[in-house]
Amino acid sequence: MRYVAAYLLAALGGNSNPSSDSIVKILSSVGIEAESDKLEKVIAELSGKDLKTLIAEGQTKLASMPAGGAAPAAAASSGGAAAPAEEKKEEKMEESEEEDDDMG
Repeated sequence: MRYVAAYLLAALGGNSNPSSDSIVKILSSVGIEAESDKLEKVIAELSGKDLKTLIAEGQTKLASMPAGGAAPAAAASSGGAAAPAEEKKEEKMEESEEEDDDMG
């Protein structure tokens, strides 16, 4: 993921076809040592492709994936459902008290 992010940063900076040197420079600026095999794979996959199109395609793929959350709730027994609800209320109250303290 970090290699893709560095590639996209280089592209946003105006480099339409980032090289491995520019990606290594970006990664090293934040203390990450680049692995050449992963770096070359990212460059090979993204080189010459329109990044806006790739991002749009990726978003449509992510939109088709289930977001989750319903399956674990359906598996829970109805007898234990009241206890988590009470815990959530207590957590919300604690958070709001902390926010009030920060306001001065």
